[in-house]
Amino acid sequence: MKSDRVIDARESFCPGPLMELIKAIREENVGSVIEVWSSDEGSARDIPEWVKKAGHELVGVFKESDYWRIVVKKKR
Repeated sequence: MKSDRVIDARESFCPGPLMELIKAIREENVGSVIEVWSSDEGSARDIPEWVKKAGHELVGVFKESDYWRIVVKKKR
């Protein structure tokens, strides 16, 4: 799945990556795919929880060599 937007938050710590995602969700259209790159392990837990509560779709959480790729689809 191709991402419409990539947020490189690898130098940021919680709640920074989540705040960047929330900002992007507000700016993007329904159906957009947003990818967050985070080196903070907490993001791999916190972002999926927020996505579920907010009513969006978690496409996946992927562990790369030294960061996580968290892919979200805006549903509303």
